[in-house]
Amino acid sequence: MHSPLRTGIELFNAGRYYDAHESLEDAWRECAGPEKLYLQGLTQAAVALHHFSTGNLVGARSVLARAIGNLHAPQGALPIDTPALLAQLETCSAALRNGTIPPPPQIQQR
Repeated sequence: MHSPLRTGIELFNAGRYYDAHESLEDAWRECAGPEKLYLQGLTQAAVALHHFSTGNLVGARSVLARAIGNLHAPQGALPIDTPALLAQLETCSAALRNGTIPPPPQIQQR
């Protein structure tokens, strides 16, 4: 059986951002440790990309900025390559500011 985090990562990487948000939000709600803010950032990244996919550029930019900030929080033992994810999200953020289409980010596990 998949955990909500693993399922959320798989959905995110498949470009199913709304579904990824739902699963990642479940992982965030279940979390009580120091990585809770980090998981909120992952959830927000999925929400931002969903907003982009529906044409809500203002929402995408706003939520993506909050996601990037929260992904600087401690991640605990979560098996995510945070530097790689942050670099991809920064590229997305720059593309959204410039009015171009960002490349879809992938959550890589370490």
